[in-house]
Amino acid sequence: MRFFMMFSTLFILEILTAQTPGLNKSILLSAEIQKDPPQITIFWQPVNGATSFKIYRKLKNSNQWGFPVASNLPGNSLSYIDNTVETGVAYEYRINCTGTVAGSGYILTGIELPEVFDRGKVLLVYDTISTKGLEQELERWKNDVTGDGFQVITIPVDQSDAVTAVKEKIKNIYMMDPENTKTLFLLGRVPVPYSGVIVPDGHTPDHYGAWPADGYYAEMTSAWTDNTANITGASTERNRNVPGDGKFDQSTFPSDLELAVGRVDMHNLPAFAENETALLKKYLDKNHAFRNKHFRAENRALVDDEFTGYAEGFSAAGWRNFSALCGAEQVFALDYSTTLAAESYLWSYGCGAGNFQNCSGVIGTPGFAQNYISGVFTMLFGSYFGDWDNPENNLLRAALASGNVLTNCWAGRPYWYFHHMGMGETVGYSALASMNNSALYDYNFGQKGVHMALMGDPTLRAHPVGPVDEFWASADDGFVTLGWTAPQADVEGFHIFRKAEDEAAFMKINTELVGKENLFIDSCLTKPGKFTYMVRTVVLEKTNSGSYYNMGTGAYRSVDVTTTKPLQASFTFDQYEYKVNFTNQSVNADTYLWDFGDGTGSQVAHPTHEYAQSGTFTVTLTAFSACGQAESIVTLVILIGHTEQPGSEWSVYPNPVSNTLELSNLSGLIPGNFSIFDLKGNKLLDGNLEGKNTLDVSFLPAGVYLLKLGEPFSNWKRFVKI
Repeated sequence: MRFFMMFSTLFILEILTAQTPGLNKSILLSAEIQKDPPQITIFWQPVNGATSFKIYRKLKNSNQWGFPVASNLPGNSLSYIDNTVETGVAYEYRINCTGTVAGSGYILTGIELPEVFDRGKVLLVYDTISTKGLEQELERWKNDVTGDGFQVITIPVDQSDAVTAVKEKIKNIYMMDPENTKTLFLLGRVPVPYSGVIVPDGHTPDHYGAWPADGYYAEMTSAWTDNTANITGASTERNRNVPGDGKFDQSTFPSDLELAVGRVDMHNLPAFAENETALLKKYLDKNHAFRNKHFRAENRALVDDEFTGYAEGFSAAGWRNFSALCGAEQVFALDYSTTLAAESYLWSYGCGAGNFQNCSGVIGTPGFAQNYISGVFTMLFGSYFGDWDNPENNLLRAALASGNVLTNCWAGRPYWYFHHMGMGETVGYSALASMNNSALYDYNFGQKGVHMALMGDPTLRAHPVGPVDEFWASADDGFVTLGWTAPQADVEGFHIFRKAEDEAAFMKINTELVGKENLFIDSCLTKPGKFTYMVRTVVLEKTNSGSYYNMGTGAYRSVDVTTTKPLQASFTFDQYEYKVNFTNQSVNADTYLWDFGDGTGSQVAHPTHEYAQSGTFTVTLTAFSACGQAESIVTLVILIGHTEQPGSEWSVYPNPVSNTLELSNLSGLIPGNFSIFDLKGNKLLDGNLEGKNTLDVSFLPAGVYLLKLGEPFSNWKRFVKI
């Protein structure tokens, strides 16, 4: 091990002394975390010529850095310790250096970030011709993506549709739920938008004009015009742009994109033996294999920089990302084509002089066709092939048809940023951050340019966890029992989801992480029917960036439930135990029960109880959901009356209790609306608190009642007094 570490260190120093422009512009970051007390340490490799460093920190979703958290660190500094952090919070750091070089580095980090259950809606826009015959593969992809927290909505289109018509379909669905619609996947020969008067590869006049612009489909708020661009010097009609020709005027995105967008398009790739549909099938097959961990990509990266003579430092798009994702000791300066044809790498970058089918010194379309390239997430940069809709064998798209390659982008003008994927984000999340970047991250040329496009499935993540094995489900006497085998040894537990046949999305039904007994009984069904269950493995993913709870791809089983049983809840009041049978008629999935500390339910804490035979009735309660899910209505159980005999069945006190019910410590947690029901579901009272903290219950005889209080409060496991 010491020999390996010494070799790695020497190798890194050798690379660093090479002084390539891309490396000069990069600060190679990694992070080390400590849970107790919470602490994050950012490390970086030595930067030749640095005189000082500045460090910035922001929350993950903030769009500005603010003031530096550390300024004027000496040029020989190699780390920064931050002990003002909290467990479960994602932080993003930026480090800049000054001196004879002006490099930067970025990393997203955190300590045990929580699971992401909901990744929003993904719109699958597919061409019905090239995908014909792939129904099973598409259904499998939907299951895989649903099993990673997405809700899939499909939009079929025709190859001959106008891009404006395709955009209208996308926008109509987006506008139905803009808050939750996050991602756009273009599959097959979806019509290609063109826009701009641009030449990001510098080849003018022959390549000056409109380029493919998938960002058009992902931008929902601005007008795209076709009346001012008038450029006719390009060598092909595709790139010429004149008023009224269906190509747009905009050279940069007119406003930030709302959707992460990626495309898989296999048309016109004759270098490959398979036809277009077969290549799409091949892509969907390896997509499924990667998500389900049927093959393992080595967590390392390579950079093949054939543009070392350019001070712009295109390969910084590789160096900056890869150190945060893999660790600097796992980033190698190697030949792209020969290395990836023989060895597995999760990440790769190559740049060199190019044409539509070739990146000089790196790889060409024939190389992708003849070799099984074992990279997964790659980036390429060179002349011409960034214009990916050329008639034949485009290099950028060809990468997706080879080996294990799943994504590609033209990264160099501008730089792209994928460091978020080190903490579980999708490649689409990083692509969106890159395409919307105007000042948040360093840029060189072409930022927010309409030519920016991700080739590949935008829902992919870098650290797949396989689904559970031997998953089974059975229904018996109103209950559903689930069992499975863990896919790997280091699991933290499992989450359980359920969806009825008439429901659009899965809902989590366990309140606490299901342990390694690999068994779950659903006793909360309120109606018969066909139900689909999904189980997802949870592991604590420890990466070069930090740690986060990572969920595996969902495994599914469906079961028919013909009968359901009444729900039972038992609780303790003072020293006496009472049992109440809640029928399915009165306790639905949106009803909360309450744990009185007798060992049932979630038992978050042991509450205390106070009772006055006449006058004010007060109980301190802890909430849990009977069916393990947070719903839209909070329900409190009111008990009026008591029994004198311990252990007996609950019986009403012979005389009604009058006066009022106190509602305290509820400020800011609930709205004013309330309803009172008896256990048969009959509504006895509707009203509004209107700032009051008491309810008149003098009309209620002794018994058990349900008080429903409007919308949910923010933390449904906190203590509440009624």
